[in-house]
Amino acid sequence: MTKKILMVLTSHDKLGNTGQKTGFWAEEFAAPYYTFTDAGAEVTIATPLGGQAPIDPTSKMPDFQTAATDRYDADEVAQAKIAATEKLSSLNERDFDGVFYPGGHGPLWDLTDSIDSITLIENFLKAGKGVATVCHASAALLNVKQASGEFAINNKAITGFSNSEEEAVQLTNVVPFLLEDELIKRGGDYQKAKDWHAFVVQDGLIITGQNPASSALTAEKLLKQLAS
Repeated sequence: MTKKILMVLTSHDKLGNTGQKTGFWAEEFAAPYYTFTDAGAEVTIATPLGGQAPIDPTSKMPDFQTAATDRYDADEVAQAKIAATEKLSSLNERDFDGVFYPGGHGPLWDLTDSIDSITLIENFLKAGKGVATVCHASAALLNVKQASGEFAINNKAITGFSNSEEEAVQLTNVVPFLLEDELIKRGGDYQKAKDWHAFVVQDGLIITGQNPASSALTAEKLLKQLAS
């Protein structure tokens, strides 16, 4: 049976009031996307607004290229999907086996408070389906609640882009909030490895990766979750 995975990207392309662009991080989409498709999964890509998903231009710089991003750059089918993403509000958890959120700074601005995204994640969790996020996309979990009204990440092992990593990229004063701090405020048992080292935690249905280096590993954990 072919597994159906939904990948949710940001629609937000402005890096605060810096005048610079942001969006999703190319590698954090590409590595999981090919992890899924190589495993035979069918991938649907969505954004809050639908249409073209913005790629963070920094993630296209030579230093950040990997085998997965090179593959994406030569893949017209994947590029066409990114250019014409589905609108999040038109999709239903029932049509998918699991959901994956790639990072980049964009999600801090739109996916944190997106009612469509929050509802979707709540429905995946209620249905006993895996939810995976990597890097800044762990922000999409911040306002998700359990049926009891408690935050879904309360008392859950969780990770995401760390304060020290944000400091290293010199955006501490640009981002709307520091993700590590907010995950802790929601009762999350925040865990991290050294800056830029691959690190993934899974607690029940929620799988989170710390940074770009963690993206393929996070995707692999979601695949294992779907197979179990």
